[in-house]
Amino acid sequence: MKVSKDAAAAARRLYRLCTAEGKLDEAKFSKVVKTVAERKPRNFRGILITLKRLLELDLAKKHVTIDSAAEIDAATKESIVSKLTAKYGDDLTFEYRVNSALLGGIRIRKGDDVWDGTVKARLDNIVNAF
Repeated sequence: MKVSKDAAAAARRLYRLCTAEGKLDEAKFSKVVKTVAERKPRNFRGILITLKRLLELDLAKKHVTIDSAAEIDAATKESIVSKLTAKYGDDLTFEYRVNSALLGGIRIRKGDDVWDGTVKARLDNIVNAF
């Protein structure tokens, strides 16, 4: 479903009203969604779709995926977690995955930011240089 510009703009305004100091207030957000669903203003489906998309984007910004070639020990995990929480705040979620295709090293992805220190990435850079 294509969302109209008016519905997207209204959803962005409502979403900004639900945030305080860069953090989403879940109670306000729930109340806004419930009110929009009950009152059914013009283009309410587009507003709800855009609100859902904005929420998914906000959650993706706070999710950290850590890929490594081998299992990471507890000390390394704690070091990564402490550094990222010091920089980005306490509301991060972490997911650890083992990917043997990386050959070695660690890749950390937080939202759109990627820190890639894997052997595979270095080899790919060498291949692309030629």
